[in-house]
Amino acid sequence: QVQLVESGGGLVQAGDSVRLSCAASGRTFGSLAMGWFRQAPGKEREFVAAITWNGGETYYAASVKGRFIISRDNAKNTVYLQMNSLKPEDTAVYYCAGQARGNSRQRKDYDYWGMGTQVTVSS
Repeated sequence: QVQLVESGGGLVQAGDSVRLSCAASGRTFGSLAMGWFRQAPGKEREFVAAITWNGGETYYAASVKGRFIISRDNAKNTVYLQMNSLKPEDTAVYYCAGQARGNSRQRKDYDYWGMGTQVTVSS
């Protein structure tokens, strides 16, 4: 079993940068593909970014490509989301997720989820 705990959210201004962290417990973290999703009020949870188990490949939603960077440190059991040039429409609860098999960007294919961290971007 893997437990995921996100941190780093908060209230920021448009144009600011924030780095989210997701700390994982359990010895299988290094074998998991990891992803970040977000959910804004009244909207479906959507894919933001994903990274393969060894960090060799990354994937991004079109809305964040060029602004957000996903990375991981398997020695620290942690995955990061660096968010730059933030916009008010990035306001959401951000969730970290782990996938035991494959590199899907589909929410349904992720096996482990954190509780989320709120990011609010004011204009």
